[in-house]
Amino acid sequence: MCQGWLHQLEPTRQLERQYQTLSTAPIETLWQTLINLADMSWHPLITSTNVPRGLVIKPGLIYRVMPRWLPIPVTTFVERVLPEELLSIRLFPVPGLEERVIYRLESTMWGTRVSYSITLRGWLSPLAWSLIKPYAAQVAEAIAAAAEKTTQKALPPRRSSSEAW
Repeated sequence: MCQGWLHQLEPTRQLERQYQTLSTAPIETLWQTLINLADMSWHPLITSTNVPRGLVIKPGLIYRVMPRWLPIPVTTFVERVLPEELLSIRLFPVPGLEERVIYRLESTMWGTRVSYSITLRGWLSPLAWSLIKPYAAQVAEAIAAAAEKTTQKALPPRRSSSEAW
């Protein structure tokens, strides 16, 4: 009987949001941008990681990220990887808060759909959400923009119509 009463005192909260955008970048370029954990300069919520350049990500990989909203390193765990399709990550910023992030890529007739899903669990989730919400809404578009910029750099310069072939 006492356990039931204590269980009622434990606030368990869960907040979920999903953001999507379309990109003109090929799915391969988007995937490479996403899995390059050594360079997260495009990410509005993360400033850096301790992942060495060139490391191939796979389930079970544990690393640390430095978030923009919290001045301490956050332990991060790669849950699931489906190449060029899905990346699932869990973050454990502080006791009382767990974050799960899922990135999905899908080819469509109109381009590549980039989906970013975020789930916050724990009694601190309402506070954390109030801090990261404006940035979380930008993540899918930031991935697309970074990949499109990479794609544009790879293209040869265009010739003007007045230049002779």
